[in-house]
Amino acid sequence: MNKTWLVFKNELLNTIRRKSFILTLILIPLGSFIVLGIISLLQNSEAGAQVGQVFGGSQGVQVHGLVDQSGLIREIPEGSPGQFELYPSEQAARQALDEGAIDAFVLIAEDYLENGTVYYYRPDFNPMEGFDLSAELEHIINTNLLGENQALLARVQNPLNMEMEVLNPEPQRDPGNMLTFFLPYAVTFLFYIVILSSASLMLSSITSEKQNRVIEILMTSITPMQMLTGKIIALGLAGLFQTIVWTTAGLLLLRVSGTTFSLPAEFQLPVSIIFWGAIFFLLGYAVYASLMAGAGALVPNLRESSQVTTILVIPMVIPLMMINPLIQQPNGTIAVVLSLFPLTAPVSMMTRLAGTQVPIWQILLSILLLAITAALVIRAVSGMFRAQNLLSGQPFRMNVFFKALLGRL
Repeated sequence: MNKTWLVFKNELLNTIRRKSFILTLILIPLGSFIVLGIISLLQNSEAGAQVGQVFGGSQGVQVHGLVDQSGLIREIPEGSPGQFELYPSEQAARQALDEGAIDAFVLIAEDYLENGTVYYYRPDFNPMEGFDLSAELEHIINTNLLGENQALLARVQNPLNMEMEVLNPEPQRDPGNMLTFFLPYAVTFLFYIVILSSASLMLSSITSEKQNRVIEILMTSITPMQMLTGKIIALGLAGLFQTIVWTTAGLLLLRVSGTTFSLPAEFQLPVSIIFWGAIFFLLGYAVYASLMAGAGALVPNLRESSQVTTILVIPMVIPLMMINPLIQQPNGTIAVVLSLFPLTAPVSMMTRLAGTQVPIWQILLSILLLAITAALVIRAVSGMFRAQNLLSGQPFRMNVFFKALLGRL
């Protein structure tokens, strides 16, 4: 036990003291908050800008002429939005436009009642201004058409008085909002990175010690099982700390951005995701770190370890390849299967938890299956962690690895 503690202490201190570990732990959350702060400052500085300034329009209140060839407009109603002046003909409005008395004018065609044709004339190119006038013109036309029936006019101007009753107590996300996709995708990518990076440290540590022949010295005073146990626990704690820091920073970032950009409540992740994230990280790490350790026991050098990593992480890539059905149908068959299959469960289940409310029985079943798989993999790999494998310089062969994993060697 004392020797396992020494391995644990040495591996943990070496990991958390690495510049790469410290920089990624601090700079990624810090950089996200800095970017959010810059965006917030830019947003506040431009809060008073007018649409006309953005598209090159004039800054003052614009005066529009109105020519009615349909005979519907008798007067400009009081309290109308915008500033309009009636002109008897198109020629009179054009003359006023040339003299600068008005900024633009609108012509209601003679056959307006049949096809609703309205022409908009202005001396410069500013298409956005025409769209902005639509509501103002509708108000003027409706008032002149229905002015004698105030009740009907009020209903035309405000056709709906909608009262919403939510049958599902959980707020539903708008499918058209880009955060509906990018929020679960960010969680998916985060857990893919932290599990893969933490598990890869195990492979790198063992193969480096083999290549530097340090492991030959260790074998004289420590058993392979003691070394495996110490390394798995140490690297697991380092990865768990990194996961908790990044997840907490992500939740804080969502809270801050929700205040800055008025994000809807349905896009605020629950705090419980930190708890579930820690469990799925530890179990996912236990599975993949053990597989990496078994490969490290057979890989002769660092060069071949990269090829092994590519093969072992294929199951973790599957949720990234199936990201669309996972996000669009988080409770669909594909999503449920991937979140229950142990090798894809850590990433897939976190994607679902970030996208919807997952039934508690599925979460617990996924944890149970993942825990059983982790125990079986660790037990199988411990048989590979023997001195003859650790000290061997034989080339790595995948068939040998799987035979050893199944206990056939």
